[in-house]
Amino acid sequence: MSDLSNTNGLFSPLVERAIELAAEWHDRTYRKGSWRPPLLPPPDGEGAPVPVMAHLAAVASTVQQAGWPDPVVAAAYLHDALEDRDRHGRRLGRETLQEAVGDEVTALVDAVSETKRDASGSPRPWRERKEEYVATIETAPDGAVAISLADKLHNLWSMNQSLDRGTNVFESGPNRTALSAGPDEQLWFYRSVLSVAGQRSDDRLARMHERLRREVERFAEQTISRA
Repeated sequence: MSDLSNTNGLFSPLVERAIELAAEWHDRTYRKGSWRPPLLPPPDGEGAPVPVMAHLAAVASTVQQAGWPDPVVAAAYLHDALEDRDRHGRRLGRETLQEAVGDEVTALVDAVSETKRDASGSPRPWRERKEEYVATIETAPDGAVAISLADKLHNLWSMNQSLDRGTNVFESGPNRTALSAGPDEQLWFYRSVLSVAGQRSDDRLARMHERLRREVERFAEQTISRA
């Protein structure tokens, strides 16, 4: 871990390592949908899915711009690494991540990770997972709450952008997988995250909280108008 210390305040070896690991782990894995046209038409004509890495970079950028230090930025890049399998179906162990980026970053990633499957390997119900997530965030460190707010902000902003352009994110379509829960459940979840995050006093969190609140209101207006 000694090679990950920040010596000049400009370049962070820790964040660089997190970017490298995130890009490796999420290589050739994709978001559920896209609301922008591709840069170039795909040669196979099947559409251009958005790499997960784009989401991770957006979340980490938000955390960094809000003024959080390198360990929180690094954890933001890795916030889905424990939760999501790689393209080969493998899971990343907590100890493996610890060896790569240390205890502090791993603890932050762990705090914002859902347990998607039960002990038998079966998928857990969406509502059960989300209730557990909200309860964990309520007692998590401020840095983890910052990652959670940035993550939910980018997710909901992307959903709103899709809805703005007439894409029904609740139904599957070409190059699009339907969201796992409907608008009422989604609204409950995002409002729950807002509620627990709103209990914190850090000014950096207050700015992020307000930005997510605006997206929640936008989502509520759009889904109500489509009901």
